[in-house]
Amino acid sequence: MDNNQNITYITIDAYVELDKYRFVYFVIMFTAYILIICSNSTIVCLIVIHKNLHEPMYIFIAALLMNSVLFSTALYPKILTDVLSEKQIISYSACLFQFYVNYSLSASEFLLLTAMAYDRYVSICKPLQYPTIMRKRNICILLVVAWILPACQVAVPTGLSADVELCELSFKEIDCNSDVFNLQCEQSSVLSIYIMIAYVNLLILPVLFILFTYIRIFIITYRSGREVRRKAAQTCLPHLIVLINFSCLSSFDVLLVQMETDFPKLVHLIMQIQVMLYHPLFNPIIYGLKMKEIYKHLRKLFCP
Repeated sequence: MDNNQNITYITIDAYVELDKYRFVYFVIMFTAYILIICSNSTIVCLIVIHKNLHEPMYIFIAALLMNSVLFSTALYPKILTDVLSEKQIISYSACLFQFYVNYSLSASEFLLLTAMAYDRYVSICKPLQYPTIMRKRNICILLVVAWILPACQVAVPTGLSADVELCELSFKEIDCNSDVFNLQCEQSSVLSIYIMIAYVNLLILPVLFILFTYIRIFIITYRSGREVRRKAAQTCLPHLIVLINFSCLSSFDVLLVQMETDFPKLVHLIMQIQVMLYHPLFNPIIYGLKMKEIYKHLRKLFCP
């Protein structure tokens, strides 16, 4: 592969005329990035500072929000630079790195949601065993697995794609997603099979496990009193909303890659931006408003 093939072009200006609205796009994206960092970090800091929030459920929420901060930081600086640039380019190796960070953190989100569902399952269905099962050591293991397992699995397709020959140097997405594999002259069948296995491990199985735990929680609470159902709804509903939201956006992101090139470019760009904006801002709003203890501390912080 010669040196020219190390550059992959991200043609943001192929979607809309950036020359007319460049500053507007930059202000919108920069404001969104600051809001994402501030909103997520505020709740994380509250969880760290206040001892009554040092419980497994809130620790997993803090990890989830930190994941959103890392995910946004991997995307927004490059996008902001592209918006201000006359020509939007990225090296192939940098594009692969962005792909790696993007998908490993996205997969970590599903595993963190899985850990949160397991925590709620043990708390509601096995309350007497909860202190024994959800010890600090076990919480640390769940957090490490949630970040290390996706990082290792996504590293394989990323590494295998590092030295392949490229036949296409025009990249029609604003971030480096799975469409990066379409730049290759030949796509390995082994790599395709591995990606499907990783997809099952990191998305399908966690979602099935989450659904199983919430079905069990629903059955247990349905047989219990109204107060038990109310408390279960207070803690489980935010997690379920976040899961549905993230699953829909992830599926939507995959569908975007498969869309034909004649799909309206402006609409395509707007939908991509929504995928990047909506979820990182959605999490802190849901957990800040729906989680009673977090909401109390937010009110004290902003309405003393």
